[in-house]
Amino acid sequence: MRPSPPDPEGSHEDRGSAPPAGRVEGRPVEPGGRYLVTGCAGFIGSHMTQALTARGCSVLGVDTFSDNYSRAIKERNLERCRRHGELRFTEMDLAVGPVDALVAEVDGIFHLAARPGVRTSWGASFAGYLRDNLWVTQRLFEAAVEHDVRIVYASSSSIYGTAEAFPLREDARPMPVSPYGVSKLACESLADVYGQSAGLDAVGLRYFSVYGPWQRPDMAFARVFESLARNRPFRLLGDGTQSRDFTYVGDIVEATLGAMERGRPGRAYNIGGGSEVSLVDALALCERIVGRRLDVDRGQAVAGDARRTIADIAQASADLGWTPTTSLEEGLRVQAESVEGPESAPPLEWAEAV
Repeated sequence: MRPSPPDPEGSHEDRGSAPPAGRVEGRPVEPGGRYLVTGCAGFIGSHMTQALTARGCSVLGVDTFSDNYSRAIKERNLERCRRHGELRFTEMDLAVGPVDALVAEVDGIFHLAARPGVRTSWGASFAGYLRDNLWVTQRLFEAAVEHDVRIVYASSSSIYGTAEAFPLREDARPMPVSPYGVSKLACESLADVYGQSAGLDAVGLRYFSVYGPWQRPDMAFARVFESLARNRPFRLLGDGTQSRDFTYVGDIVEATLGAMERGRPGRAYNIGGGSEVSLVDALALCERIVGRRLDVDRGQAVAGDARRTIADIAQASADLGWTPTTSLEEGLRVQAESVEGPESAPPLEWAEAV
C-alpha cells in the first residue's frame, strides 16, 4: 500500500541523501529473477532484455511498436531476444494498458520506453511526448509504489541543454533546450515527488548519446553507416565542431544493471562514455573503420541541439561500481559489422543521439 504523505511541516530528503529507514539500497539481479522491460523491442531495451536473460532472469517485455521507425526492425530485435533466453512479450500501449497487472508479476522494472527525438518534439507533436514520456512514467511509478518494486528509468543528457560548466555533474542546473529534454526532466521531478511523498524506490539514469549494434535508424551513427553503405550524401547539421560524449550500448546495459543492484533511491546518475568527441572527428573515425570517404552535405544547425555534452561519471562509478570499458573506435567497429543492409529510413542527416 502507498505510505501516507509526510507532514508538510517536516523535513524532506534531498536527492541522493540517505534512504529512509528500512529502504533497500539495491535489488540483486540474480538467476530466476523476473523483470519488466518497457520498450523491449527498441534499441536499448532489446540489449537490456538479452543481458537479463543471459543472467538466467525471465523478462516480461512490453512494447507498443510506435511508428517512429519500421516495425520490422523492432520485430528483428525481438527475434534476437527470443533466441537468447526466456522472454514473454506483450504488445501494449502503457498509456492505457493494465500497468498494475504487469508490475504485480515482477521483481523489478527497467523503464526504457519513451518517445525519442529532440527535433521532432516541437509544436503539436509535444502532446505525444507528454503522453508517452510523462504520463506513462507516472503510471509506472504508481504501480511500483503499490507493489514495492524498484524502478530504474531512462532519463537523458538532454535535461542539461545549454550547460554552464563541463564536465557535467549531476548537480548542474538543468537547462533543456528542447521540449523532449523538458519531458525527461519532468520525469525526474515526478520521481522526486513520489520518492518523498510515497516511498518510491526509483533510480534515474541520464544516458549520454548511446550508440552500438541495432541502433535506431534515425540516430546518428546508424545514418552514417547507412550513408556509407549506400554511397549517398550525409547531411551534417551545424559546423561539425559540436561535441558529444558517446556511450556504447553494452556499457549502458551494465550501468543499468548496476543501478538496479546498487543505485541509491532517488538518485539520477550520469551515464557517459568517458570521452568527448567532435562530430567531424566522429565522422572521420567512421570513414577509417569502413575504408570509404563520406560525402558530407553541410546544413544549418537547428533548434534543440546542445552544443556540447560531456559527463562527469564519478557518482556512477562510486555508487554503481561502474565505468565504461568500450572505446568509441571499438564500439563503432562492432556497430559497423552489425549493419544488415539498407533500410527504409528518413533523409540521411546528423541526428541527435540521446
